[in-house]
Amino acid sequence: MAALPIVLVFLQPLVMEDILNTGQRPKIEVFDSYIFIVLKMIRFDRKTEMIVNEQLSIILGDKFLLTFQEQPEDVFDPVRERIRRQKSRLRGSGTDYLAYVLIDTVVDNYIHSIELIGEKIEDLEEAILAANDPTVMQKINAFKREINYLRKSIRPAREAILKITRLDSDLFHDQTLPFLKDLQDLISHATEAIDTYRDLLTDQLNIYNSVIANKMNDIMKVLTIFAAIFIPLTFIAGIYGTNFRAPDI
Repeated sequence: MAALPIVLVFLQPLVMEDILNTGQRPKIEVFDSYIFIVLKMIRFDRKTEMIVNEQLSIILGDKFLLTFQEQPEDVFDPVRERIRRQKSRLRGSGTDYLAYVLIDTVVDNYIHSIELIGEKIEDLEEAILAANDPTVMQKINAFKREINYLRKSIRPAREAILKITRLDSDLFHDQTLPFLKDLQDLISHATEAIDTYRDLLTDQLNIYNSVIANKMNDIMKVLTIFAAIFIPLTFIAGIYGTNFRAPDI
């Protein structure tokens, strides 16, 4: 078995600090011998119906690629399967193509997570029209928080990917550039989907408030009818029911 080459990489102190401090905004920074990329790796937890995220840091060099993540779990199982296949294009390509594949997998999972949370949002329509579920308002607000969080994570990622496609760097070869442009279309699709579901949640909230208001109006109509019947009777009973003269014995 051939020995693996040893590559010594000097990382800037600020880069190491950004890797350790996992609250970084998605970004890309270009240095003399490597490119530093920060993204948010996102998964949708079906049990809690919440977004689970962690920071993914990528160091791309000419002969090396380093990744740093917070948890052992990730979305890269399909990438590992492609690497295991003997005739996989990934095995015969450079580190720039591997970086593209990792970013593409992260973006694909953005879209998958958005679709999953979108299904949950669309399922609320029946409960909204029935207006018999007291937790509907809480669910709408919870999904709005998740969508807003996705928006804050994916929009900066879109800016970083756009910057990658415009880089004038030898670390990304000409063969990889068409794939990066396709990646740009994917991230744009993700941001558009987020805006669509964000608007849908706003519409659902307005519909829910309208349905509740209509039900309250129906209740008030019934109460008004009862009041119209019983208030005059109560008034008459109040006047004549107690004002009578006792018979003489």
